[in-house]
Amino acid sequence: MKVDRGVEIPVPAGGEVWTAGAVILNRDGHAFAQKRSPDRRLFPDCWDIVGGHVEPGETLLDTLVREVDEETGWRVRRVRRLLGIATWTGDGDGTRREADYLVEVDGDLDHPALEWSKHTAYGWFGPEDLPRLKENRAPGEYLIHDLIAKALQGR
Repeated sequence: MKVDRGVEIPVPAGGEVWTAGAVILNRDGHAFAQKRSPDRRLFPDCWDIVGGHVEPGETLLDTLVREVDEETGWRVRRVRRLLGIATWTGDGDGTRREADYLVEVDGDLDHPALEWSKHTAYGWFGPEDLPRLKENRAPGEYLIHDLIAKALQGR
């Protein structure tokens, strides 16, 4: 896996809870998103990027690679850039920090191996599709929309 020069990879401090997210573009320049199932505790029935929590002993890059594999069956080939770091409140009022990256992957992009118990649909989103990413989100809770819009602008 290649990490482009200048890509920031934060090192979580002890006691911090971090997640890592991946915006994946296909050959047409559209971004992958998957819809969380309606019974999920956090962000039910909302569109999401690939990602998850950093496990003990993992780096953010380890998490990125693991989550892309677990959620899609694809392999991270390249980390192109940091799209941003967000702070948000998770379940139990715990503070989370999230580092989101634009990545390139290897694998069959037409057939992601979704975790169907956690996700009900997937799609490839171009600029014209961005409003769909706001489905079931409260006003101002547009992190996924904004991340994908940023990734599409700076392809």
